[in-house]
Amino acid sequence: MTATARIALNRPLRRLFDYQIPDGCRIEPGQRVQIPFGRQFATGLVVDTNVTPPANIQLKPVNRALEPWPALPAETLKLLTWAADYYQHPLGESLFMALPPALRRGQPAALPKETFWQLSGREHSLPKQAHRQQALLDWLAGEGKPQATRDVLAAGFSRSQLKGLAEKGLVTECDPPAHTAPDSPSTPLPPLTEAQQQTFADLPPVDGKFHCTLLYGVTGSGKTELYLHYLQNNLTADDQALVLVPEINLTPQTVARFQRYFGDRIEVWHSALNDGQRLATWLRIREGKPVIVIGTRSAVLLPFIGLQTLIVDEEHDSSYKQGEGFRYSGRDLAVFRGHLNQCPVILGSATPSLESYANTQNGKYGLARLEQRVGSATAPEVRLLDIRSRPLEGGVSQPALSAIRRCLDSGQQALVFVNRRGYAPVMMCFDCGHLMECPDCDSRLTYHQRDRALRCHHCDYQQAAPTVCPSCQSEAFKPIGQGTERTEDTLTNLFPDVPVIRVDRDSTQRKGSIQSILERVNSGDPCILVGTQMLAKGHDFPKVTLVVVVNADGGLFSVDFRAPEQLIQTLLQVSGRAGRSRDPGTVLVQTCHSDHPLLNSLQQGRYLDIAQQLLTEREAAQLPPFRPMAIIRAEAPEMSESLAFLDQIRNTLTQDALEVWGPLPALIARKAKRHRAQLVVLCEQRGGIREALKAACQQAEQLRTSRDFRWQIDVDPQETA
Repeated sequence: MTATARIALNRPLRRLFDYQIPDGCRIEPGQRVQIPFGRQFATGLVVDTNVTPPANIQLKPVNRALEPWPALPAETLKLLTWAADYYQHPLGESLFMALPPALRRGQPAALPKETFWQLSGREHSLPKQAHRQQALLDWLAGEGKPQATRDVLAAGFSRSQLKGLAEKGLVTECDPPAHTAPDSPSTPLPPLTEAQQQTFADLPPVDGKFHCTLLYGVTGSGKTELYLHYLQNNLTADDQALVLVPEINLTPQTVARFQRYFGDRIEVWHSALNDGQRLATWLRIREGKPVIVIGTRSAVLLPFIGLQTLIVDEEHDSSYKQGEGFRYSGRDLAVFRGHLNQCPVILGSATPSLESYANTQNGKYGLARLEQRVGSATAPEVRLLDIRSRPLEGGVSQPALSAIRRCLDSGQQALVFVNRRGYAPVMMCFDCGHLMECPDCDSRLTYHQRDRALRCHHCDYQQAAPTVCPSCQSEAFKPIGQGTERTEDTLTNLFPDVPVIRVDRDSTQRKGSIQSILERVNSGDPCILVGTQMLAKGHDFPKVTLVVVVNADGGLFSVDFRAPEQLIQTLLQVSGRAGRSRDPGTVLVQTCHSDHPLLNSLQQGRYLDIAQQLLTEREAAQLPPFRPMAIIRAEAPEMSESLAFLDQIRNTLTQDALEVWGPLPALIARKAKRHRAQLVVLCEQRGGIREALKAACQQAEQLRTSRDFRWQIDVDPQETA
C-alpha cells in the first residue's frame, strides 16, 4: 500500500490534502514539506501519515521534506489542532501561525551564515573627513572581539563604510568568536516580604502535574518579584518557561528586570521583531535551549520542547484575544498548553477577569492572594469628583487642577488619564450643526491638531481639517470634547514650569520612544503624564502620587455586557500607578454620576467584592462565564447581503439548547465601506455550541456569496457590540 501524508496549507481552506510519500522519504507529523499545488510548489505541514489513500485516485507525490525533523513538535501540533477546532478556524492557517514568517514562505530553517569582522592590526591614516570610518574603527576596537555585519549595522554604521575599511586593509573577515556559555548574572534576587512569602507558598508546585492558579495581587504588591522567585526556585538549568505579557513594547521595565536576573537565558517574542530575529529565537526554542521567553500572545504557539512553567501577567487584558483571522485567546491557550504539558500555569492580575475568578470558585483554579503593597506603600485614596455644573479646562475641573498644582509643588508627579487620543473626538459647526463623519464608516472623525488632520480611528481614513464648515462655510467650526492632545495643550499652558508628557499610540510610534518617555519619568523630576490605557499597563512610577481620571462615565451605560468589568479594571489599574513608593497616593475620578453604585464600590478598592457582584449579575442574565458564547459575523458591500447570509446560517442553528440573537447590524454597522452584521449564539454546554458552530461552518462553505463577502466566527468574544 502506498504511504500517504495528509497535509495542511497556509490558506483559508477548511480541508486538508493527501499526497503520496515517495519511497525512501521519511516524513512524520509536524514536518514541513514542499508539494506540487496547481501549477506551483507550496509549503505544507504534515498533519498525519497514518492515512488510508483514497480509492481510484492517483495522488501526487511529496516533492521533498524541507527538514529531517518536525517543525512542530507533537505537543505543539496537538495544541494547534485543538485550537483550530475550538475556535472554528481553518487548520492550515492555525498551524502556520506557529512558524516565523521566513518558514511560512518555505525558506530554510537555519540562520544565514554570518560575516564577522575584526581589526587587521595595520597602521592607518584615514583622511580627516572620514569621520564615520574612524568611528567604526574605534567601535570595533572598543568591542574587543569580532563583530557580525548585522551588529555593525545595528550600531549605526553602513555597509559602504565597512567596505571602505576592508578595501584599505584596515578590517578583515574572520571566523566567528568561540561560543561561550550564557552569562550567569550574579545579581541576587531581592528577598520576598513576609506577605509575599505567604502568597508564594500558595503558588502551584512543579511536580509533573497540571495546576492552574490565579494570583490576585493588588497593584504595587510585587507580583513580578513572585514570578522571578518562582522561576528561579523551580526551573532547572535545562528547562524552558514562558511569560506572557499584554504588550511587550509597553513594559520594557519588566524585560529589563528579567534580564538582570536571568541574563542571556531571556528571549523576547513580539510582532516588532524582524524576520531574522524571529527565526533565531524560534530556532533556539525548537532546539530545546533553556530559554525563558517573554512574549505577547503569539508566543504561546511557539514550538517549546522543554516547557515547565507558564505565567500570564495581567491575565485580564483584552489584548490576549486575537482580534482578526485566527481569533484565539493567548491566555486560554496557555492554560490548555499547561494541561498538555502537565506543568503549572500562573495567571496574575490586580483585576482578574470574571472568567478566571469564576474558575477559582468552581474549583478549576487555585487562588493565591497578595493584598499588601511592598514596603511602606499603601493603597491610594480614591475620591469621586462630581463635575456636573463645574467649568472644565481641557476636560479637567478646577479642584483637579488645584490638586495637580499641590502635587507638583511638593516635588511629585501627576498622571492624567484620558481614554481618547487625538485633540477632540468631534468637529462641529455651531451655526448649522454639521458634524465631520467618516465617509467609509458609521463613525465621526477625530481631530488631531498636531497634524491639522481628521482621522477615523476605525479604518484609518484621514483628510486635512477644514478651517470653515464644509456645509455652510461658517467660521464657527470648532472641536468638541477632549482627547489627549487637547488635555496636553491645556496643562502645558496652565503649568508652563513643568514638562507635560503625552503617552498614547500617536506619541509612541517611533522605535524606542516609550523607553525614552519612561526614562524621563523615572528621573523623578516633577512632571505631568497625560495618556490613554497605555499608562495603565503595569508601569512603575515611584514619584506619581496623584492620578486624575478625566471622565469615568464611558463604560457605565454601554450596550456591551463586559463594559462595567472593563471600566472597573481600567480605573483600578490606572489608580494603581499612584502611591507606589513611600508617599501616599490620591486618585480623583471625575464623573457626572457620583451616586452610581459601581463607582461607589470602586472607592472601597476591593476588586474581588466588585467581581463577585458582577458575577451575580452575569449569572442572573445567563451570560459568560455561565454560558459559553460565540458570534458569527458577516461583512459585505451591502447590509442586505450580510443579513441574508446570517439568516440562512440561523436556519441551521435549531438545537433546543441554543439561544440565538439576531441577525442584527453591528453597533458600528459600516466600517471601511463594509456593512457588518452578526449572530450571537449561546448554549448551556460548550460541546453543544461547538457542534452547532461546525454545522454553521459547513453551511457557510456551501452558500454562494460575492467575492467581496467575508464571514468569521468569534468564540468567547471579548467585544460583543
